[in-house]
Amino acid sequence: MRKILKVDNPNVYVRYVGAEQLHPLLGMVHYDELPTFRSSLNNYGVWGLFIQREFPRSLSYGMKTLDVSDSSIIAVAPGQLGGKEDDGTVLSLSGWAILWSPELLHGTDLEKRMPEYPFFSYYATEAMQMNPAEWLRITQLLTQLRLEIIENKDSVDLRRIMVSYIRVILDYCKRIYNRQQENENQDTSDLLKRFQGLLTEYYDKGLQHEMGLPTVTWFASRMAYSPHYFGDLVHKATGGTAIGYIHTFIIDRAKSLLMHGYNINETARLMGFEYPNHFTRLFKKETGITPSEFLG
Repeated sequence: MRKILKVDNPNVYVRYVGAEQLHPLLGMVHYDELPTFRSSLNNYGVWGLFIQREFPRSLSYGMKTLDVSDSSIIAVAPGQLGGKEDDGTVLSLSGWAILWSPELLHGTDLEKRMPEYPFFSYYATEAMQMNPAEWLRITQLLTQLRLEIIENKDSVDLRRIMVSYIRVILDYCKRIYNRQQENENQDTSDLLKRFQGLLTEYYDKGLQHEMGLPTVTWFASRMAYSPHYFGDLVHKATGGTAIGYIHTFIIDRAKSLLMHGYNINETARLMGFEYPNHFTRLFKKETGITPSEFLG
């Protein structure tokens, strides 16, 4: 069986790495102060940010692996699985981790605002890469937050202050995330050219006969994106979905085959459909008419 650390409250992870427990609803780890510790694959029941100069290689997130660039942030949310299973490797890291219980946010404005931070849904995909100024600001906020917790007894007022710090840190993260997306969007024309080129190559090489219909996951992998992030970029560039873009390409190519004398069954097979009726269903969905009606 896999070794999984169930992080159902922040201090489970804090204790695992040997850091000091500061608050029952919020855990902070300053890795630079710790001796070495072993990696862990974590099942999160908490929110968290891992803000590190260097991450272990080939981290596991959901069903995928991820190699993270230096000076980056990974966000995790309740119900997610991530980390690196304990294989005996000893780690020595630089940076911070902050984890907080959903209970800390109950009844606060931040609880309502959490859906505004899309990077939590990209925990298995793209890390947020910081420049030196962003690293300094965020780590300063973490240092100040830790001092607040150390120097003050737990109270309603302290918890409000804790939530305020978390909100500011998350807003910094959102700015970093948005900047990354803007940088990608500056090159959306190139993104679509590459996407179109890979679609054409997929069929020119006959990959549909080996792999079936092309998928968003396959193209995202070829372009070094996660499926969700790739889909987001395509949506920003076209206003539609990545799978919709694929379907449009398939139907346009199928129309060309039909007009060149291929029958419906032959066209379905050449496009990678397992069954002709699946091709007919998609054709009608995309065009409003069946292939037979298209042929007149």
